[in-house]
Amino acid sequence: MTDRDRISEARTDGPPRDFEHLRALMIERKAEMPKRLAQVAAYSLSNPDEIAFGTAASIASAAEVQPSTLVRLAHYLGYQGFSDLQSIFRARLKEKTLSYEERLNSLEGDGKHIAEAELIGGFMNAASQSIARLASSLDPAQLARATEILAEADTIYLIARRRSFPLIAHMSYALGKLGIRHVMVASPNGVEAEMVDLAGERDAAFAVSFSPYASDTVAQAESFAKRGLPVVAITDSIFSPLAVFSSCWFEIVEADFAGFRSLSASMALAMALPVAIAERRRQMGRNGRINAK
Repeated sequence: MTDRDRISEARTDGPPRDFEHLRALMIERKAEMPKRLAQVAAYSLSNPDEIAFGTAASIASAAEVQPSTLVRLAHYLGYQGFSDLQSIFRARLKEKTLSYEERLNSLEGDGKHIAEAELIGGFMNAASQSIARLASSLDPAQLARATEILAEADTIYLIARRRSFPLIAHMSYALGKLGIRHVMVASPNGVEAEMVDLAGERDAAFAVSFSPYASDTVAQAESFAKRGLPVVAITDSIFSPLAVFSSCWFEIVEADFAGFRSLSASMALAMALPVAIAERRRQMGRNGRINAK
């Protein structure tokens, strides 16, 4: 189901009653929102836990708006008031914090054993949906721009945490095999910030983070942008903090099965980029655009 489909479905019965529908609605209406409402919407999707836990006063202060703006946003989206809108974020938090044991229990439903074939079928269906969505939305010009940025970098810094980490792990492997200089910003002794500080003026970053967004990933990628260095990112929303300062970014919303979210579309892009970068560097070398290292 596409974001537009989610919005249409949600509108048949009033405002969205789950986070995915709400997120899709906010993204669709971003361009037409008044400035302050868009500011709060961006904050809410970047900091959903804070919206769930906070008071109107504390959230307004953090988002740098008046508390009345929260009420205006809720009414703009069709809710009775801010507490009604906030309930969607609280429901999301409850779902997000389900343990793996609870997720397994929800799979079984009435207590019956779920067949292995049904499990793999569910995960394959989620993967297929994710890849199909990326195939229909990927902009070739955007892909070319990302490839150009990374191909022209002396060193590519790879930044991700938690669920996103497998993407840069694969990219590191592929870039290494292709002879492309890179640094994985990950260390067992906590010196990631110092690793980022070593980046030179001809370097670039590739960052990945999905809601609720890893704070370290955002901070390290932002440090590149503040120094005028390009950032290419994969994230899941126009309201993502990575989207704010990235030179080029890809919005990928992965489907899930029983609360277990796919990485299939993101991994497909992460697999393609190193090959595209290597091919672009060969072209640049033939044109004399890459200096001998």
